[in-house]
Amino acid sequence: MARHILVVDDDALMRRSVSFQLEQNGYRTTTAETAEAALDIAKRDRPDLVLLDIGLPGMDGLEALRHFQQEVDTAVIFVTARRRELDTILGLELGADGYITKPFNMDVLLAHVKSVLRRVGRETAVTAAKNETITVGDLTIDPAAHTVQVADKVLADLPPREFALLHVLAAASPNVVSVDDILNRVWGAEFMGEPQGVYVHVRWLREKIEADPQHPQRLITVRGVGYKLVVP
Repeated sequence: MARHILVVDDDALMRRSVSFQLEQNGYRTTTAETAEAALDIAKRDRPDLVLLDIGLPGMDGLEALRHFQQEVDTAVIFVTARRRELDTILGLELGADGYITKPFNMDVLLAHVKSVLRRVGRETAVTAAKNETITVGDLTIDPAAHTVQVADKVLADLPPREFALLHVLAAASPNVVSVDDILNRVWGAEFMGEPQGVYVHVRWLREKIEADPQHPQRLITVRGVGYKLVVP
């Protein structure tokens, strides 16, 4: 089955051109001119990848990214036309899967798309390879059921990447896992984005497993090294 790519851009010519080239290369595409419309489409017909312009009317691409990651759980490549937008991407903890600047060569875009889709196809392998339950204090991870229990609270809807990140940390507990190792094992060796993706997913995990995410007692930062999961 053809991989589904959602192209989000307020430039109609850009949408048609990119969509046509992707379809010529064997992908199935849908398009949207606003982030709001794109999210509606994605919830009905989940894409494998979103090409997301930053400078959109209404909700911009920066705001839309978290909605795509949390509500749809799909890979996102930012498309940016202005240097200041690129500075923003690199300066914030966004966690996108990559970015490309306009104007771009279609071969370059296709290379980005292929790389991210290969990585997406493998990113949950870390949890699929080992189905045994892991317990760290009162936190229990069940890969087979894709659930996490923290004390009396069951988290059954963790996005796959957050789940894989927690699984990697739990399997290594109480040892530290470096950011580079996390990127390789959760995002994949071909990941083309920034390490800020790890930081933002750690923050999202803390919002779900910590009593006080601002003062974490379970998912600990080891400055200059990485992260470790410990018994509070």
